[in-house]
Amino acid sequence: MADGNYSFELDGMSCASGVGCVERALNGLDGDAGAVVNLARETGTFSNAVPASAVLEALATAAYPARTEVINLTIEAMTCASCVRRVEVALLAAPGVVTATVNLASETAEVTVLSGAVDPGGRFDPVGVCD
Repeated sequence: MADGNYSFELDGMSCASGVGCVERALNGLDGDAGAVVNLARETGTFSNAVPASAVLEALATAAYPARTEVINLTIEAMTCASCVRRVEVALLAAPGVVTATVNLASETAEVTVLSGAVDPGGRFDPVGVCD
């Protein structure tokens, strides 16, 4: 994956025509995105300058939906609603994140991501988010 890009998994492509359709849909979001789609691997690579939610919507409209997965995280040291919002904003800024819902009482976050775009075993460390 090149700097400034992220990869994700796609469903429904069976031919080169589908690849072209997906690339057009993605490049329509950002003309400089340089979308690249791999039919054999069923993956796409796209600029992280475009929100993942916009990618998800464009692909669904093009009838080639991106795969998503939900990751549950434990978030420690939040003390107020302001912390919750800051953590949500920080999570949403990560490439490949579609939605993020943080719960102060349970100290958890439910994050929906484009499959393949985020390493579920990776670590999100919001140090300083609530300072």
